[in-house]
Amino acid sequence: MPLILVVDDEVNILQLLKYNLTKEGYQVISATNGSDAIKLTGEKAPDLIVLDKMLPEMDGFDVLRILKANRQSAPIPVIMLSARNEELDKVLGLELGADDYITKPFSPRELVARVKVHLRHGLMLPAEEGPAEVKEIRVNGLVIQPEKYEALLDGVRLELTQKEFELLHLLAANPGRVFTRDILLEKIWGYDFDRKSRTVDVHISYLRQKIEKDPANPEYIETVRGVGYRFREFH
Repeated sequence: MPLILVVDDEVNILQLLKYNLTKEGYQVISATNGSDAIKLTGEKAPDLIVLDKMLPEMDGFDVLRILKANRQSAPIPVIMLSARNEELDKVLGLELGADDYITKPFSPRELVARVKVHLRHGLMLPAEEGPAEVKEIRVNGLVIQPEKYEALLDGVRLELTQKEFELLHLLAANPGRVFTRDILLEKIWGYDFDRKSRTVDVHISYLRQKIEKDPANPEYIETVRGVGYRFREFH
C-alpha cells in the first residue's frame, strides 16, 4: 500500500486530503511544517509527497530543494500545492524538481487522479511506440536502466526526478522520432495538463543541464523548432 506524505499548515486541507487519499486505499502521514516534513521523509520514505508552498519557518520551495539534494529522497515524486497561480511560481517549482503543480482551490478528485498517475511504475507506452520489453539503453556514454529507474553518464549516476527519467527514457527509446509537447504531456503526465504551461520545456531544460556537456548545444536531446523534441540518432 503506497505511503503518501501530505505537508500543509492548514488543518482543513490536511483533513480533506487525508480523507480522500485514505478512501482510495493509500496510507497517509502528515506534517504542518518543513522541518517535520524533511524528518518524516527520512524516517518513513514515502512513495509520494504532496507539498504546500506556503509553510511557516521554511517554505515549500526550501523543503523541495533539500529533498531533491538528498540522494535517497530525490527520486520521490512531489506534487506542489499553492494558492498562487503565477507562472513564475510554477516554473520555479518545476525547475527545483517538483513533478506537478496544483493551484488552490483544487478538486480532491483531480488531486487523487494526479497522485495515481505519479505513483504508476514504468512508462505508459503503447507497444508500437516503444520497446515491448523493458531493456537497458546504451548510447554514447549514456546508460538508461528502466527497471531501476536509473541513468548513468560516463559511469556516474545521474540525480534525476521521476519525470526527468521518464522523459529521457521515452525519447531515448525512440531515437529520431519527434515528439510534440502535447504528446509528451499526454504520455508522461497522463492527463489533460495545462497546455499553455512551460512544463515540458522546463523539464527538458533541467534534464539537459544534467546530461549535456553544453546544454546550449545539446548532444542528446534536440529541439525541433515549432514542433517539439527528439533524441538524436547515433550511428
